[in-house]
Amino acid sequence: MPSAESTPASVDELDLVPPTRNDEVARSGSELIGGPLGRRALLGTSWWNPVRVIVLVAIGVFALGLVQKAPCYDGAWFFGASSQYTHACYSDIPHLYQGRGFADGLVPYFDKLPGDMQYLEYPVLTGVFMEVAAWLTPGSGSIQDQEQWYWMVNAGMLMACAAVIVVCVSRTHARRPWDGLLVALAPAFALTATINWDLLAVALTASAMLMWARGRSLAFGVLLGLATAAKLYPVFLLGPLFVLCWRAGKWRDFGKALGGAVVSWLVVNLPVMFFAFDGWSKFYTFSQERGVDFGSFWLIMAQNSSDPLSTETVNTFATLLMLLACAGIAALTLTAPRRPRFAQLAFLIVAAFILTNKVYSPQYVLWLVPLAVLARPKWRDFLIWQACEVAYFLGIWMYLAYTTSGNAHKGLPTDGYHWAIGLHLMGTAYLCAMVLRDILMPERDVVRLAGDDDPSGGVLDRAEDVFVLGAAAHRPRHAGHFDGPQVEWGSEPGTTDRSL
Repeated sequence: MPSAESTPASVDELDLVPPTRNDEVARSGSELIGGPLGRRALLGTSWWNPVRVIVLVAIGVFALGLVQKAPCYDGAWFFGASSQYTHACYSDIPHLYQGRGFADGLVPYFDKLPGDMQYLEYPVLTGVFMEVAAWLTPGSGSIQDQEQWYWMVNAGMLMACAAVIVVCVSRTHARRPWDGLLVALAPAFALTATINWDLLAVALTASAMLMWARGRSLAFGVLLGLATAAKLYPVFLLGPLFVLCWRAGKWRDFGKALGGAVVSWLVVNLPVMFFAFDGWSKFYTFSQERGVDFGSFWLIMAQNSSDPLSTETVNTFATLLMLLACAGIAALTLTAPRRPRFAQLAFLIVAAFILTNKVYSPQYVLWLVPLAVLARPKWRDFLIWQACEVAYFLGIWMYLAYTTSGNAHKGLPTDGYHWAIGLHLMGTAYLCAMVLRDILMPERDVVRLAGDDDPSGGVLDRAEDVFVLGAAAHRPRHAGHFDGPQVEWGSEPGTTDRSL
């Protein structure tokens, strides 16, 4: 029998969409490795399929991110107040090993901590992740040795999460596996991956998106509930999904997703909630009581005001802005000329939370990277946004270096840091604007240019509309002459024009 490596590619494999054919930046970048994919290229005939290549690239770039933290690993985490900032290699992980009681064997949520933070201020599943890493950390040696080991153990576990993310993104849009390369090569992804434990929630969310794309609504819900048990932001994806299912009449699938999310979240949280309520609730009370912090436009306002808003007022205004954004996204979903893709709305809702929130830690960019790739896999726009995020990454550490270096004032002063925040806000807003344009003018959507409807939409893909408002009841008007393939939504799978 022929081996899997020598078996000719299937029709689906030959129908892949290579980015070098319709993306000028990808085409130019491909010159480094021999140029664009040719018409006679043999796809799917070797072990080196796109997903395996992308995983190896992601691991390599992740490793470069670990090397970037070397100055801190060798001493900046332990000696000198500002050196970890001047080297831009700060990480919460080694500091919280002792600061949150893991070095002393304290049980998260159940045992009180010394100092101002009485309990671990992270959601339960993230706390479990941190505790497992502590179990794997040798308890011998100095506290510095233990903190170094703790960071390395966490880095290995987070690398596994990164591999899961790129696999899921590569497989969510079945005909566009090479889009996962955007995640693998994202500079902000590598720089921020080991600052905190956000990659756990990102990996679970990416897995949930893949399950929804495969039509497995219950599995999507279970994974999304677990992701919400690790970080709050994944729960926002249920909002746009509700409106999409409303427009398409897919109530049964949404009910399964919602039920799975609620049950899995309760399974993780109920035991801790019941036996250690004060510790369990710390994440939620801390989020509410936390003042205006790094990275938000609220901080710019506070630092330029003689009478800054109180925390309660900021919480109220931030909530109102987020609710307005949710209402706008819902209206867009029901009135768009063509039903938006799920990934587009998922990106917009998380970006809205980031833009309106009172704090933006540099690792929050990890939440958006996979969603941005699925929403708009366009190299130019993605790299513009990433450049803004890298600028912010450097800006926050230089600002902290300035504030911790005493009279030396080494680093970026307050006004300079405000410009860094502005770059982050403008870059995210720019990418949101591009996604909005794709929704309002679907003929510009690079995913739909190849003839697809909503490859990450699962049961929504090519489904009929049953509830629309305004002009959505009519066929979309194209902005100009369009010669590319067009897909008819509301048709049975297999009937679309997928010519290239």
